[in-house]
Amino acid sequence: MTQPRSPGSVWRMARRIYLPKIIRRRSKLHGWGVFAAEDINKNKYIIDYDGELIRQKESEKREARYLRKGCIWCFRINRAWSRDANVGGNVARFINHSCTPNAYSQIVDKTIWIRAGRNIKKGEELTYDYNTEGDKTIACRCRPGCKNRL
Repeated sequence: MTQPRSPGSVWRMARRIYLPKIIRRRSKLHGWGVFAAEDINKNKYIIDYDGELIRQKESEKREARYLRKGCIWCFRINRAWSRDANVGGNVARFINHSCTPNAYSQIVDKTIWIRAGRNIKKGEELTYDYNTEGDKTIACRCRPGCKNRL
């Protein structure tokens, strides 16, 4: 199989590309987390952040409910669309935030990919920066003493 030429072609090939093994288990950062079950190379596509595709107006209503519980499940794609991982989501919804992450998100059309920002060792917890906007009501737990808010 040849390497894809653009992120869009990766999306079309998603079922044929190899995605690394990951597992969900308890996290020291917050609740559940997602961990590498094998070494993952830098820039590797790890998983797509799945969930119900909803309009922004609906997302704002749901986000308010989730924030009261201390959770962030809606991922904004653009001004019009979001993905709600609490409805139809996959294990990617358990990837925790970090101010010094080892992964990052990339939006291709309406697909949200989580990719390795550096080489990740087997057993390491996957994290990415949520880049949240808004009221910043949730304290960041990425490391002791972090003063950032999500």
